[in-house]
Amino acid sequence: MASVSQLMSCLCLLWWGAMMRKIKSRNWKKQRYFKLEDDFMTIWYQSKKAVSVNDVEAVREGHQSEVLLSIADEFPPDRCFTLVFRGRRGNLDLVAESAEEAQSWIWGMRKLIENVENMGEREKLDQWIGEWFKKADKNNDGRMNFKEVQDLLKMMNVDMNEHHAHHLFTMADKSQSGTLENDEFVLFYKMLTQREDVLKVFQEYSDGQKLSQSNLEDFLREEQLEGGDIQLHAKQLIECYEPSDKGRMNAMTFDGFLMYLGSAEGSIFNPQRRGIFQDMTQPLCHYFISSSHNTYLMEDQLRGQSSVEGYIRALNRGCRCVEVDCWDGANGEPIVYHGHTFTSKILFKDVVSAVGNYAFKVSQYPVILSIENHCSVEQQRVMAHHLNHILGDRLLKTILDGKTPIRLPSPEVRAVIYCPTLMPYHLIEIPESQGQNLKLDSEFNREPKSKQRLSKELSDCVVYCKSVHFTSFKHSRIHSKFYEVASFTESKARKHLREAGAEFVHHNSRQLSRVYPSGFRTDSSNFNPQEMWNAGCQIVALNFQTAGEGMDVNDGLFSQNGCCGYVLKPMMSLPLNIKEDSIVDPLVRVEVHGVPMDQAKQETRYIENNGFNPMWYDTLHFTIHTPELAMVRFVVEDYDKTSKNDFVGQYTLPLSCMQQGYRHIHLLSKDGTSIPPSSLFVYLRIKHLE
Repeated sequence: MASVSQLMSCLCLLWWGAMMRKIKSRNWKKQRYFKLEDDFMTIWYQSKKAVSVNDVEAVREGHQSEVLLSIADEFPPDRCFTLVFRGRRGNLDLVAESAEEAQSWIWGMRKLIENVENMGEREKLDQWIGEWFKKADKNNDGRMNFKEVQDLLKMMNVDMNEHHAHHLFTMADKSQSGTLENDEFVLFYKMLTQREDVLKVFQEYSDGQKLSQSNLEDFLREEQLEGGDIQLHAKQLIECYEPSDKGRMNAMTFDGFLMYLGSAEGSIFNPQRRGIFQDMTQPLCHYFISSSHNTYLMEDQLRGQSSVEGYIRALNRGCRCVEVDCWDGANGEPIVYHGHTFTSKILFKDVVSAVGNYAFKVSQYPVILSIENHCSVEQQRVMAHHLNHILGDRLLKTILDGKTPIRLPSPEVRAVIYCPTLMPYHLIEIPESQGQNLKLDSEFNREPKSKQRLSKELSDCVVYCKSVHFTSFKHSRIHSKFYEVASFTESKARKHLREAGAEFVHHNSRQLSRVYPSGFRTDSSNFNPQEMWNAGCQIVALNFQTAGEGMDVNDGLFSQNGCCGYVLKPMMSLPLNIKEDSIVDPLVRVEVHGVPMDQAKQETRYIENNGFNPMWYDTLHFTIHTPELAMVRFVVEDYDKTSKNDFVGQYTLPLSCMQQGYRHIHLLSKDGTSIPPSSLFVYLRIKHLE
């Protein structure tokens, strides 16, 4: 464990700054000066660009990006590192002048990221306020005059008349200097953001000044509908969120109440559903599985870039099924790309390395490799070599318990399942070697009838899964085996849903089905996966690189159960984003995605010229018949009477994970990243109809 002095020494080096090479490609390598700013939250570099530590998700060490791999012969791995940003923003690849300097930046950045992740709600708010102060303080004198405050209000999307703004400014200017310093600006912010909605709730249960522990217990019982040891929970909430020592004596002030409601415990998402809480011992076909389509693509389907980064990002988002399209490449090396298009090409061995490195970083449950094999027998042998050499003992090539299997394994085998969609080459990779070196019986391991030959080396990797052409549900009932997997385009799946929905559900209770986007979606757009989940389809593959409703619903479903990428199927039957020079007119739309009878959308009215602290007090009612399949999506939009509304933020979660009572919904951007402190404050009630 590093000492405090080591940490300070490292951060001082970052503060002094260093010249490093910024790498964009093998031919684009430029020297740039990088420096940690005084706030210890911003990295500045030449060209007047800045990187917020808040935006950095991770630091990768060595040649762990496609760009750095391309210059591996020029710079050793101990001088190279990559800053990986949240959402879909591109990486920043850097080469330091020495290995020691690289280590200082790697270690220092990781400590800064760790510090951000460990911040409490109050610290995050203070930091956010500090960032706005810095933006508004144009002359960098540590003070804000009234003109700077007016500019700040515009930046913060607040439409306030000049007289009222000046009144708040004067009240906050305790020193009567005509400017606001740090503490005075915090006071100004508090007056500006007075939460009348929360204050109204607080006053209903308090004496106006404080909420006694007994009053808080009543609130938790009557409004939040909490059970268990409420007395203990109320005591813990006071100890955790009450900021004043005096107030912590068996009571909670308004500030503490506000902090509690804005915390994870006051969130709409039930914290008991965050970790692994489902039975993980059932066969794979009993789970919905987070799945990616054409994972190697970073953009569109015709001319987009192919990259191993697609696999890394998908796996780090909890994806458990990734797709690999393999073709013959130059120099005997198989390549991965979208065949017969202008998409760029990457090496198959680099894809296998990325999967091997990242398969189990986020989740310990199976990763499915969905492979389209278009390779010659010679290059199939190379594929088998890379799989065996790179994955080593983790590549499961025999059954797990030495017995002829009668069903698919459960997620608890902690395996990567290799499941091609067109050619049936299937294998399992596990983090710990399990099972004995036994072969499957000849019927189970038989090769398919195909014009394209399958190499023995790749055939030896076939375990547990077999891709088959789907004929009909009747044929499937009579002839199908549990290890057979059928793939459907979204249009074919919809056709089966319309014509034989019940049979489709029954089929999916026994074996795996994969649904993928139509070939007409050349822009990498997505369909809504909910309709396929309604039929019990397990592997519903989406374009992870494309933000929107489809990925919002997908992220919402898999946000439960530890974000492990597996969700047990139910019993089946059938500050805001701101437009430049514009004040937002926000409205909220609540969408229910589920079985057709439950599909519904309702909107609030829009609030004119108030994107900072709008209040609706609107009530929306929904009737839901199949709650176990329902997803709820909250969308905030900027109303526009002349054109399509602009997206502001959203949050999606399963109905089964919603907490009742007064809750905050912390909004996410299009990329699925948080946009603190933007949130919705709602009151929720779920009533069971007779």
